[in-house]
Amino acid sequence: MREALTAAAAAVTETVGDRADGWDRAGLLPEPVIRDLAAAGHLAAQIPAAHGGPGWSSADNGEFTAHVGSLCGSLRSVMTSQGMAAWTVERFGDPQQAAALLPRLAAGTTAAVAFSEPQAGSDLSAIAATVTVDGDSLLLSGDKKWVTAAAYADLLLVVARMDEDAAVVVVDRDAPGVRLRPVADPLGCRAAGHADVRFDAVRLPLGSLLGGGRQPLPLLVATALAYGRLSVAWGCTGILRACVTASTAHARSREQFGRPLGQHQLVARHLAELWSAEQVATRVCAHASRCWDENDTELGTALVLAKYVSAEHAAKGAAAAVQVLASAGAQDGHVVARAYRDAKLMEIIEGSTEVCQLILAEHALGRL
Repeated sequence: MREALTAAAAAVTETVGDRADGWDRAGLLPEPVIRDLAAAGHLAAQIPAAHGGPGWSSADNGEFTAHVGSLCGSLRSVMTSQGMAAWTVERFGDPQQAAALLPRLAAGTTAAVAFSEPQAGSDLSAIAATVTVDGDSLLLSGDKKWVTAAAYADLLLVVARMDEDAAVVVVDRDAPGVRLRPVADPLGCRAAGHADVRFDAVRLPLGSLLGGGRQPLPLLVATALAYGRLSVAWGCTGILRACVTASTAHARSREQFGRPLGQHQLVARHLAELWSAEQVATRVCAHASRCWDENDTELGTALVLAKYVSAEHAAKGAAAAVQVLASAGAQDGHVVARAYRDAKLMEIIEGSTEVCQLILAEHALGRL
């Protein structure tokens, strides 16, 4: 497995090269890059081998995600989206749906998951999109906001109300009544294909409902977000690794007041804190991945903790990296400038910092 991980990391490194800045400036990932990585199974490496995927553990996929995150936050975001979609199908699809969809996702079909709405962000219980049975078909209506990777997706997995419960429905992006509008000038992960999506009475076959629908909304949301939170957390670890590399290189080569920048104590403090943040993020993510792989009862809390700690450290660490590089890192085109913007977005998506704090506080109170 380690050989496969090393080979995949090398392949992505070669693919990205020095192009991440250009992708970020253009707000667009090249379609061949996404298709090639999807076809190689690199966008959703935890899809089981029985369904044509690599079948990696969470630990191995996490390290791979961190590596991609150190190279290009937008590409890592697309990975997170694809992995969430595959996990949602694996968890909620019936055997026939899993057998039909997972091999496609492992072989090059791309997907995005639509949760948030204009009035349902942190409070996903306010989801208002609906899917209803209309004779021998379904009707899907509603608006989704900020759907990551929607611009690149062949399929959209949409969380919607169904009677008193909820459902995930699989929608072809090109189906009549589906309208995408790219998010203009996002702060971070600019090339991740963020889009707002309207579903205007989209007619779908009954088989589009994963598992027949009518599942509890909290279960649907928590399950899909589980994968997303851990993927984002590992991605934030990658951001920190990129910042450590850039900051230490600059601190060694740049001289001020007659000696290397890194020998000035206040700069050294930034470097120490940045390296410590990367080490902490790595370990909290590794713990969460172990809980995932071992189906540990503490998994839910471990995932929230990993996302909270890693995102917060990434935001602070990227800010410290910009401070160390000063004007050299304070302009679009530098890895730490991109990291600074990307990391801030990570404190918002897949459960904001404040939502994570509330969940962790409830856990702490419950343990007393």
